[in-house]
Amino acid sequence: MISHNRALGSKKFVYFPLNREGQDQRQDSQDERELSRDLMDRLFKAIGREALKEKTPSLQELEQTLQGVMSSLSNQQQENSEQHQTKGSLDDSREDSRDDSGMPLVAYLIQKGYLKDSPKWLSAKGFTAIGSKILSDVMKALKAGEYGTHESQNLGSGSLVLDTTKKYELGGDIRLLNVPKSLLNTIQRTAKDGGNLKLPLQIDVDDFEEYETIQDVRVAVVYCIDLSSTMRYSSMYGDMSRIEAAKRALWSLYLLNRNFFPSDSVYIVGFGALASKVAPHDIPYLKTFEPGSDFLHYTNYQAAFRLASKLLQKDGASNKRLVLVTDGHPSACFIDNKSEQDKIVSQRPYSHFYTPDRQTLDDVKQDHSMNLDIASGELVYLCYRYRQVDQYIGDRTIVEAKKVHSKNIEIDTIMISEEDSLLGYVNEMEKYVKGRSYYINPADIDKVLLTDYLNNKRQKMIRAQY
Repeated sequence: MISHNRALGSKKFVYFPLNREGQDQRQDSQDERELSRDLMDRLFKAIGREALKEKTPSLQELEQTLQGVMSSLSNQQQENSEQHQTKGSLDDSREDSRDDSGMPLVAYLIQKGYLKDSPKWLSAKGFTAIGSKILSDVMKALKAGEYGTHESQNLGSGSLVLDTTKKYELGGDIRLLNVPKSLLNTIQRTAKDGGNLKLPLQIDVDDFEEYETIQDVRVAVVYCIDLSSTMRYSSMYGDMSRIEAAKRALWSLYLLNRNFFPSDSVYIVGFGALASKVAPHDIPYLKTFEPGSDFLHYTNYQAAFRLASKLLQKDGASNKRLVLVTDGHPSACFIDNKSEQDKIVSQRPYSHFYTPDRQTLDDVKQDHSMNLDIASGELVYLCYRYRQVDQYIGDRTIVEAKKVHSKNIEIDTIMISEEDSLLGYVNEMEKYVKGRSYYINPADIDKVLLTDYLNNKRQKMIRAQY
């Protein structure tokens, strides 16, 4: 638990464990207060920004950030109060911004189940609540109403509910009834027949209307996110780095899928020189690989393709897709046999190869929460060339992309770098697999990924109807 001391009008927060007995006494002696919805939204927005940072702040640092939100709100309210000369309402608003005990905000949010006392301090409830706030903001920007999604009208496997309605058919699912439209039909029929409108209404079966449905088409998508060291660079279009913007997009995309299209499968793969499947709740904690002796900060498209292909082949969806999100051209590939290595060495005596040791694998598991996939390949050939793709690596990557495409897996690439070498190479690769490539501003990656997902889903469903 968290407590604070007051000194000279300022607050100093001290973190210490509080025994269960003391906690129960506090809860018994004081009624619990609720923070306003507007304030919770502000806090969630701030927590979301902090969670996306590559270096996850400690709970103490998070508390300081949230106190800054409170101070900013108080200053805003003070200005409004002076303008309207309503000091009483300011005092009431300030009082509503905390509970009776004056409990620090982090402690309050832990008590409410949004945070937990852990280096990964987002609870499952907090991950959903804060991610939903991010998703809501993105969807508002996209004018989500045009997509006709109904979060509360999911009838299970196979059916998606549309906005349009039709006359009710006997034997149909009564859960699909459009009650307001049905009642309106009754009123209009009664009025047209010259009858008196009175309660209860005399509803006829012919008045019933039901929502239309279409058969859902299952889609499985793997989003392969580049974790090479350059992804930590500023997006140049906002205050977030490339990796932070990508994490924001994936967080909202995962919740979009879970809330509106639960029959679909969305997987996340993070990759550098090697790749790893990423658990959804670890999305906010993704970070890039540090340049150093382990060489994991190189970019190996092949590692992403192989792991993504494994995940998709195990999935029963009829439509399978791989989306590569990267800011750099490939600078690494697997060497699958000794003869290939010997051939490279004979042509390039100073070539560099890398195989991760057990300590590196354990460190990545501890620091990144990632189990690197070494079953797809252990020996990695590394060759970074400034503003150009090494021919051997480029060729091996395209061969791998063709293998994936031959398994009826679509491959599209979203580029968040304007380097000519990347744009040219990716466009060339996509020609071989009949895929699409996009260059986008990093700051728009959340809107681009969600729009791409929704449009692709809609196209699949439209095709399925004909």
